[in-house]
Amino acid sequence: MGAAMRRIHVGNALSAFGLGFTVPYLYVYVAQVRGLGAMTAGLVLAVFAVAALVVLPFAGRAIVRRGPLPVLLVALITAALGALSLGLAGHAETVLLSAAALGAGQAVMQPALATMIVDCSTSETRSRAFATQFFLQNLGLGVGGLIGGHLVDTSSATSFTVLFAIEAAVFLLLVVVMATLRLPHAPRIEGAPTPSAKGSWKQLLGNRAMVQLCLLGFVLFFACYGQFESGLSAYGVEAAGISPSAMGTALAANTAVIVVAQFAVLKFVERRRRSRVIAAVGIIWSVAWIVAGYAGLGHGSQEMATAAFVSTYALFGLGEAMLSPTVAPLVADLAPEGMAGQYNSAFALVKQLALAVGPAVGGPMGASLPTPYIVTFLLFSLGITYLAVRLGRQLTPVQNQPSLRKSRVVAQGGATSESVAA
Repeated sequence: MGAAMRRIHVGNALSAFGLGFTVPYLYVYVAQVRGLGAMTAGLVLAVFAVAALVVLPFAGRAIVRRGPLPVLLVALITAALGALSLGLAGHAETVLLSAAALGAGQAVMQPALATMIVDCSTSETRSRAFATQFFLQNLGLGVGGLIGGHLVDTSSATSFTVLFAIEAAVFLLLVVVMATLRLPHAPRIEGAPTPSAKGSWKQLLGNRAMVQLCLLGFVLFFACYGQFESGLSAYGVEAAGISPSAMGTALAANTAVIVVAQFAVLKFVERRRRSRVIAAVGIIWSVAWIVAGYAGLGHGSQEMATAAFVSTYALFGLGEAMLSPTVAPLVADLAPEGMAGQYNSAFALVKQLALAVGPAVGGPMGASLPTPYIVTFLLFSLGITYLAVRLGRQLTPVQNQPSLRKSRVVAQGGATSESVAA
């Protein structure tokens, strides 16, 4: 790992830390601490998401034209200003504007950092780089949430002002860390189409493999990430009778599986076709939904229901660990030279849409329609497997399995075909 990649991973960890540090407490801060009510708090969360949807289409073009580093620095400064003003805001209008700045800045950080990873990696090292990114993001979110939870005091607005000020300082520290970074030229991926109009959404939509990957990505995020803190938690409380402490245990199990399994899974994933790995994730998540169905719809004891519910989150974590070195590198490998920023932003936009629609659909279903809820998302998980197999037919052999590129280089160096096949 070179010095540039190390700085990028520091950036991923710090940006995730900032997100986990304050976002879980936004609702309480606005509704209770500032006394602005549940309606304003709900609007803040909505604005946080809508701001991301608004800026991401433009972020891709900016990354292509200006490069990922300048865009990242602007995003960091915007997020820092949003965080600082949010900690000082006392009126609804100021809170909403501050949340929009913070949400927009944090949304743009992810495609910018992902594009920088592409620029500092090759097709052979990219899976490991994105696996490390995912590991550090989860670690940053967890540590940020843990520390932030111990600093806040709902009886004191000052504690939240300090919280948001620390978040702003973290973003400004990241500006200093990244400002002197020098990025190498991104290597071109074999099989990627030749660019005809840089930054063109028309060109991106003409890439059938990328369109299919975006559709697959929407289903992935809708059926898993979009349910964690909405539909699945509502289902657990209402149908399975899961206690808040057990819910915390389930979330901890999800993170623990990711942290423990990430690099062990990476060795398994690197030598296999990406489409088959994603298809396997669909099967694993289908099992997870069946286990969740037993937790809420079965007739076992409460202890068995709780164990099944915790196991559901653990199975989701295993699937996530398999996806992190697979999907993000594939987005990069499908991008023409110079358009990685556009493709990363497009995929981030799809992810944000799924994370907005997922809770809106899953929350009410999980709370009031437990059986249809489980059946619906079981079918979505099986749909992941179908879409992954279909996507595999659109990919070149090297795009689907980057390890073949290394094998070809070895073969050209004098190895026999039998040794390469072995």
